[in-house]
Amino acid sequence: MPIDILPRAGAPRVLAVAQLSNSLGDGAYYVTSALYFTRVVGLSPTQIGLALTVAWAIGSVAGAPLGALADRRGPRGAAVLLALVTSASVASFLFIRSFVPFLLAVCLYAVAQCGLAAARQALLAGLVAPAARTGVLAHLQSTLNAGLAVGAALGGLALHHDTRWAYLSVFALDAASFLLCALVLLRLPAVAPFAARGRGEPRLAVLRDRPYAVVTALNAVLLLRMPLLSLAVPLWVVDRTNAPGWSVSALFVLNTLAVMAFQVRMARGVSGLPTATRAVRNSGFVMLASCAVFAFSAARLGVWVTVLVLVAGAVLQVIAEMQQSAGSWQLSFDLAPDRQVGQYQGFFGTGVPVARSFGPLLLTSLLVTWGVPGWLLLGGIFLGAALAMGPAVRWAEGTKQAAQATRDPSVNSGLTHPECQPTVDT
Repeated sequence: MPIDILPRAGAPRVLAVAQLSNSLGDGAYYVTSALYFTRVVGLSPTQIGLALTVAWAIGSVAGAPLGALADRRGPRGAAVLLALVTSASVASFLFIRSFVPFLLAVCLYAVAQCGLAAARQALLAGLVAPAARTGVLAHLQSTLNAGLAVGAALGGLALHHDTRWAYLSVFALDAASFLLCALVLLRLPAVAPFAARGRGEPRLAVLRDRPYAVVTALNAVLLLRMPLLSLAVPLWVVDRTNAPGWSVSALFVLNTLAVMAFQVRMARGVSGLPTATRAVRNSGFVMLASCAVFAFSAARLGVWVTVLVLVAGAVLQVIAEMQQSAGSWQLSFDLAPDRQVGQYQGFFGTGVPVARSFGPLLLTSLLVTWGVPGWLLLGGIFLGAALAMGPAVRWAEGTKQAAQATRDPSVNSGLTHPECQPTVDT
């Protein structure tokens, strides 16, 4: 079967091309930036880690306000502006020679990236029918992975040459990729901004939506899978198994190719809150199985048997990843008020920087320090968060329906004609 990456023609395909353009540059940046700033600029790993932690913490706070800005001013213009700011922040890396400018640049980069993600989601919501959004996002995820894979290969060329100019070429490529992304986004039709907030309505209503906050927090726990494959598993393989070092790279490539090939198919069964909740719940069981298999890889089996066990754990992990992604996309849109998609998506997106900031410390403590019991505890955490998602979603759905009923006087007016009944988009 052919790999289904690009969505249908029209706005979804333009969004995919924009995604592809900046993911190419990001793929090259991710594999080279740490070495450049340590070996060429002379920053210590501690300085880099501190700067990235601070930057993503600030970015997570900025996501909701920038999403609200996209709601009020129009998501296309906000997305274009934030893509240009991201391009400028990456271009500034070309001139950085010390820690403080590096800290400022990565803070700007993280804030722009978090805001861009929220604005893009609001733009997608304005251009794509609700029933088709998860499918389009699955295509965008496949496109993202394809771009990252090609970009990582380009970054590998810079690593091979290992010169200052090779690394600077990567930063120039990444800056140009976000500039191209902005130009591509301009090809989309403009989405009208939503009306100004009413009297007494808070500027950031999402901060008072406790059920949605609980759903977001549970999703952040499930997103701990992100640093799992990039950080925890490599450390586990090297310290606790007899598998060869190249298996770490093989597991990463397996994950990337699997998402490219199967994310769209995995998302086809998710079309509403019930199916989205079920997908997230199932991902918890699969992640528990994946953690148990990874724990078993420390049993000191033969080298090739250990490699096969690791591959089995990685396959289960990527299945859970695709299930959780499809389910969470649907939940994030369906539980958000239609007129506040930007700020709600910005808030929901805080799970990514939170997982990136706190995940490495938690996972290394659990897995590297505790070993096999840590894996089993981690699997239990994933399962617990996935099972708790169902009650949280029902709470959030009820709250959304009550809020819509309050805004629509016809709900409590006693009218019974079908045309007078409110339509609840779930």
